[in-house]
Amino acid sequence: MAESIIVTETTDRKTLYRELYPQLESLTLNETDLIANLANIVGALRQTFQFFWVGVYFVKGEELVLGPFQGPVACTRISFGKGVCGSSWKRKETILVPDVEKFPGHIACSSESKSEIVIPALDDSENVFLVLDVDSDRLDDFSETDQIELENIARLIEKLWNKQPSSV
Repeated sequence: MAESIIVTETTDRKTLYRELYPQLESLTLNETDLIANLANIVGALRQTFQFFWVGVYFVKGEELVLGPFQGPVACTRISFGKGVCGSSWKRKETILVPDVEKFPGHIACSSESKSEIVIPALDDSENVFLVLDVDSDRLDDFSETDQIELENIARLIEKLWNKQPSSV
């Protein structure tokens, strides 16, 4: 069955997130495959907001390993505590970076990335199992609205993770 995302033609991100979220819930409701759901979530985010890059990295041992994404090719592995993604994993908190050039230890997967937000997703034991990474090719492109709404999407991802018969 073909799926589509329908949102208002507006630049108001809060409106867009509020319209997108129930569609993500509906899109993932009856699908049990985590990778398929994540692929649709990152695709919908990129389609709705025209972000430069949207994807997830899975925790595997002491590294983050690239999962479903939309955008240019990306770094495949990121060490614990390194870059914005590894730092978000280590701190277990969202990191919003207005200018990636000013983030100590930033990993430049693409020189076109100018700002970034990374949100960790936690399992039932409060361990990070993946991070949601969103990059923009514009400086200071993310706000508190993005943080709140992307954290809501990370909570949806946590629900999807927890209903899996086994982890990825």
